[in-house]
Order: sequence, then structure tokens, then C-alpha cells
Amino acid sequence: MQTRWKPHVTVAAIIAREGRFLLVEEATTDGLRLNNPAGHLEAGESPEQACVRETLEETAYSFVPKGLIGIYLSRVQRTDTDITYVRFAFCGELGTFHPERVLDGGIVRTLWLTPDEVRQSADRHRSPLVLRCMEDYLLGRRYPLDLVHVDPSVWHPANAPPKS
Repeated sequence: MQTRWKPHVTVAAIIAREGRFLLVEEATTDGLRLNNPAGHLEAGESPEQACVRETLEETAYSFVPKGLIGIYLSRVQRTDTDITYVRFAFCGELGTFHPERVLDGGIVRTLWLTPDEVRQSADRHRSPLVLRCMEDYLLGRRYPLDLVHVDPSVWHPANAPPKS
């Protein structure tokens, strides 16, 4: 029987402040890499909720998505793996910093880099989408959050939106 192909769904926060972008430096099997605050969609949450959660876990900052920059596909092929990623990249407002929070395992630190610094560090990016998402943000690409429809069947009771 053939194994069913399944992409990995991820989210990323593209956060700019005073001409700099918030990135995380993380330990990977390929060494220290730079990434947007990002991670995997979990059961029972929308991509927007996942982005809020991942940003808090990786940076200790609250985050409020205000727009969708884009939906991206990338593929990682190695001798032992072949993974396709679907990434939902959001922009929005950075909120409160929570210094008491411990960052996710593997996250070494957060960094604020200029666009040129992000471009010059491309060889250290976890994914080519780090740069692509920033460039799309700088081009002004923004789509409304309701572009992504999440059927009520997805909601885990703890994540469910309040009933109106």
C-alpha cells in the first residue's frame, strides 16, 4: 500500500518595528539557523491562532495578526527525508513582552535585523521563505484574515471562538 502524501502546515509571524524584523536564532541539526517566529499548526486551532501561540512560545511577545502576507510552499529533500511545507505568513501588531516566559526548546535568542541584514544572512536561514516573506511584506502584500476560512469542525473546545 502506498503511503499517503501529507504536507506539513506551518505558520510564521513577519514582525517589523522601527525598520527591523524580529527573527529567532534556533539550534537545528544543521547548526544555528535564523527563522521568523514560526511553527506547526496543531489540532484544534486555526492558522491565525497557531501564529499567535508560536510567536509567544518562541519570542515571549504577544502578537495580534492583522493581515495575511501569503501562503507559501517549500520542499526539503535530503537522503533521509522529503518534506513539503505549506506556510501561512501573517503580519500584525507586536504586543506585550513577557520576560518570565522561557523560550521554546531550541530557541537560542531573538534578534531584530534590518532588511539588509536579513538579506545578507540568507545562508543561515532555516528556509528560503524567511527572506521571501520579508520581501513580500516590504512590497506591501496584505490580505484580509478572513481569506482563510476555518470551518467550525476544526475548533478544539479550548480554542473555540466565543459564541455571539
